[in-house]
Amino acid sequence: MEKTRIQKIIADSGYCSRRKAESLIAAGQVKCNGRPVKLGDKAGSRDLITVNGERIAIPKKKQKLYLMLNKPRGYVTTMSDELDRRCVMDLLEDVPERVYPVGRLDRNSEGLLLTNDGDFANSIMHPSRHVSKTYRVTVRPDITDQQLVQLSEGMEIDGKPTLPATVNVLTKEPGRVVLLITIREGRNRQIRRMCEAVGLEVARLRRISIGPLKLGMLKPGTYRELTAEELRALRTAIGKE
Repeated sequence: MEKTRIQKIIADSGYCSRRKAESLIAAGQVKCNGRPVKLGDKAGSRDLITVNGERIAIPKKKQKLYLMLNKPRGYVTTMSDELDRRCVMDLLEDVPERVYPVGRLDRNSEGLLLTNDGDFANSIMHPSRHVSKTYRVTVRPDITDQQLVQLSEGMEIDGKPTLPATVNVLTKEPGRVVLLITIREGRNRQIRRMCEAVGLEVARLRRISIGPLKLGMLKPGTYRELTAEELRALRTAIGKE
């Protein structure tokens, strides 16, 4: 019978996060079949796990869901937030399985996120796969040819050069420019930091595609399941056919 670490069972049940489950175990508040457990202990489907006397339902094998979510501005990409800010998980409350945001976007960024199958999504986001991510970026006040070249050719962030990017100007108006930027890595806040490095202020940032997957007309704050064709295209892009 397959056994799983108890902190993961508690987290998968929806009782709390894995980190919080580890704290509860360390504090001696978790028992398995009436005996206190320690970090690293495992349990199976026939075991009785309790937290402060409350029984934890051991989830059945997780059904993998492949969801596309259009994250609105103002939501943080976490499971829960100690500052009580709005989380993307609030938008997925009616999903029957426990899901995880994948491909982080910061609070003021918008656009395409994937959820649920961690291994699959981590493969998509891992820098070694070089899966493209395209962003629609509004910058202020204007952009010079030199700044465009700098963004395209790459620059140093945290002591390491970025890979070359594809940068196209979509529209130019007085005081604002809309760019389409495609990168093939995914460092923390990379697009914002690239723009800041060349002296541009980012007014709006929206991820519109990951590899062959396009956000399209999906409304902000809503989600849908990926189609079989989209899944196949993503698997091809990361070499997991």
